[in-house]
Amino acid sequence: MRADADASNRAMDVQRGEPLPLGSTGDANGFNFSVFSEHATLIELLLFDRPEDIEPARTIRLDPVNHKTFHFWHAYVPGLAHGTHYAFRVHGPEDPAQGQRYDPRKVLIDPYARGIDQRLWKRAIACLPGDNLTTAMRSVAILGQDYDWEGDKPVGRPLSNTIVYEMHVGGFTKSRNSGVRHPGTYAGVAEKIPYLQKLGVTAVEFMPVFDFDLTEVWYHDGKPLRNYWGYNPVSFFAPHCGFCVEPSAGSHVREFRDLVKALHRAGIEVILDVVFNHTDEGNELGPTFCLRGFENGSYYYLTPGAEQYYEDFSGCGNTVNCNHPITEKLILDSLRYWVTEMHVDGFRFDEASILSRGEDGKPMEYPPVIWAIELEDDLADTKVIAEAWDAAGLYEVGHFPGYRWTEWNGKFRDDVRRYVRGDPGLVGDVAARIAGSPDLYQWNEHLPINSLNFVTAHDGFTMNDLVSYNAKHNEANGENNRDGVDENGSWNCGVEGASQDPAIEGLRDRQIRNFATILMLSQGIPMISMGDEVRRTQGGNNNAYCQDNETSWFDWALTTENAPLLRFWARLIDFRKRNSVLCRSTYFSGDVNERGIQDVEWHGTRLHSPGWNDPNARALSFTLGSFDGGPDLHVMMNLWWEDLDFEIRPIRNRQWHRALDTSLASPDDIADLGSEPLVTSVSYCLPGRSIAVLVSKEAPA
Repeated sequence: MRADADASNRAMDVQRGEPLPLGSTGDANGFNFSVFSEHATLIELLLFDRPEDIEPARTIRLDPVNHKTFHFWHAYVPGLAHGTHYAFRVHGPEDPAQGQRYDPRKVLIDPYARGIDQRLWKRAIACLPGDNLTTAMRSVAILGQDYDWEGDKPVGRPLSNTIVYEMHVGGFTKSRNSGVRHPGTYAGVAEKIPYLQKLGVTAVEFMPVFDFDLTEVWYHDGKPLRNYWGYNPVSFFAPHCGFCVEPSAGSHVREFRDLVKALHRAGIEVILDVVFNHTDEGNELGPTFCLRGFENGSYYYLTPGAEQYYEDFSGCGNTVNCNHPITEKLILDSLRYWVTEMHVDGFRFDEASILSRGEDGKPMEYPPVIWAIELEDDLADTKVIAEAWDAAGLYEVGHFPGYRWTEWNGKFRDDVRRYVRGDPGLVGDVAARIAGSPDLYQWNEHLPINSLNFVTAHDGFTMNDLVSYNAKHNEANGENNRDGVDENGSWNCGVEGASQDPAIEGLRDRQIRNFATILMLSQGIPMISMGDEVRRTQGGNNNAYCQDNETSWFDWALTTENAPLLRFWARLIDFRKRNSVLCRSTYFSGDVNERGIQDVEWHGTRLHSPGWNDPNARALSFTLGSFDGGPDLHVMMNLWWEDLDFEIRPIRNRQWHRALDTSLASPDDIADLGSEPLVTSVSYCLPGRSIAVLVSKEAPA
């Protein structure tokens, strides 16, 4: 075998190659390959002539004398073209008790691969001992330098003016009524950009587009379930092949770039939900297909004294050792690649608190990888958003390391849900959330933009289900309804699930408008979840991770069925954009404008009496003073169930006009710009479970 491989190397004029950059790097004459492995004794590079080939056409032996620099194994192979499929076999000590899991029988993909082909992949075979050549994934060598970006540049929108739309690339257009040419793909999303523009969002946050396992399928009641969300990455560089139209042709990079370019043309930024905290290799019983086979002990946390097992801070079987130098490099290289080569505008880091854990698994004061991301020049203009907790109980909302990191504000979600449900005594907490959560962030010299505000996300109830179910209904997941959180801060408005009662449905519409209004009136960065604007339902499933079907997909018929609600969201988003008092980059300071109004004044039903210490309070009102010539705002929120009279803040040289009132039917629920009705009284009668917003305008001479 060695003689044959050496002869093959000479016949192809294989060169020593370069240790950096890692991965496959192509030019007009061939490709350089480089991988990291500290304790390997020999690495074989497998090359396939055609994507469908099972056996490699050539095997190139990377020996430690001619093809190794320190711990990097490398070779340059002339004559290889774009789209070449390749893989590796890694020889070395196989001693799981010591954390060494080298197995030359397993075919591995490149940790830095820009494309993955999963057509032959059988996960179960990779979990068992023995050769899996005929069922392994392949890496795809991709040339990307010749792509025509047509002058594309980052949108560069300030964080304070950002409105995020969290969405699933596949689920956005998979429904039969989506009307796109290629449902469930990057191209399908591009066809729906006019919808996103009409809604008015400024950024899309894609749920994972790092390649994940297409083939992992299990069954419940005869129905197939699969990893729909994608939070089990196979690669940190390759766009998910399942969202491509032509992945076998190496189209991964081009198709993703086409979508980014189209979104940028529409003024919409691209944020990726990235998963660096664990991989799809799982625990000791999981498949070996990448990092485990190259250098298990460097890439993963192993259990001290029993290193055949994996520490599981992620809740997904393993935990990536993010602050090991070689893993830190992998993460930073991935982020740089997506920014410099793929033109993305930001990242949301899943279970980001794992990135703060040191090599002993304990939280660090100055975690290297987090500070490297914070200070990296290539990422300086990139939005970085942390889910500041992990599955092992580390919760860092309000004190995540670094300064420019924005955090998913779980406190905002919980307080606002309970307040809109009608829970008493929350007005002080809700006022803090509306003010940008200074109690969480201001103490540490942070800003309102450090808070990403959300009511719903992919994980949990949709907004429709938040007002339609008291309890989760996850039976279809096959776990006897044990999965998913039990307390959701939800209220079904009197009937569990779908209802034909117009009164119930009207109340649900109003509650959704209340959620939307509080979200868009709050300082910080608002995020809405795909389909909330048209009452997308998951039938009460609050953990639809495995529902790659109509349960999770966007039903485009809802855009017509719930057009009045869609109109409300679009005008509300536009209202936020037009009023700078809602998009502050600093906290309220008590400054007074020329009309005698402070930047914020808090009230209850009576002016300047907010009822902070009233355990039964459900009403809150506030006035926002403008300092740039724009309108002042006066907001009244009645989350009790009976009508309340609110005193209206007097204003010099201006008059109040009603911008919105969630108790009114469409189109009166939110006025078109310039048609806001004049309010002449000194008080406002607001029905129960409603919010009204007044804007100031110059009084006629």
